[in-house]
Amino acid sequence: MSCEASDVAEAIRAAADVIARHRVELTDLDRPIGDADHGENMNRGFTAVLATLDTTAPTTPAGLLKVVATTLISKVGGAAGPLYGTAFLRAATSLGQESRLDSEGLVTALRAGLEGVVARGRAEVGDATMVDALSPAVEAAEAAKGEGIAAQLAAAADAADEGAQSTVPLVARKGRASYLGERSIGHLDPGARSTALLLRAFADAAR
Repeated sequence: MSCEASDVAEAIRAAADVIARHRVELTDLDRPIGDADHGENMNRGFTAVLATLDTTAPTTPAGLLKVVATTLISKVGGAAGPLYGTAFLRAATSLGQESRLDSEGLVTALRAGLEGVVARGRAEVGDATMVDALSPAVEAAEAAKGEGIAAQLAAAADAADEGAQSTVPLVARKGRASYLGERSIGHLDPGARSTALLLRAFADAAR
């Protein structure tokens, strides 16, 4: 199984819907440890992505991911815009001009996105960031490579959910949450949660 640009567009629209439905939850997660704006910021960004997709129709998976990247960078405030924008831009670049996204390309794109986030945020697993969700998701997608894109994304989403939950007992070492030191323990990282939500939306769209 592989995906055409239209399939990727459908996944992006599904992601925007999930973010809209969870924007209050994401903001509530951000309130005690950050700026209390993660959900609204992400929703504003993906709303802008949808508006852009209504007026332009990239013909490759990379073209669509680049639209997401540039829009999030310009519309999402705080750290989330640059981090997610970098992830989608690196993923887009990794795919080149391929007209279809296959299992190998999916892993390549996810890994490129992870590497972009790590390079931008200087975070690693255990810092209580989106890396805690994205890193195991990439590994799970790679492990399921022979099972097709839908299975890969389902495995990635499951791993991201577990990775996000793993941030709860951690001391945050990056971003505003790190200012709280041990008082950050007990909080689910909102970036890890939004990463898990996005991957679940992609997985559901691919079923």
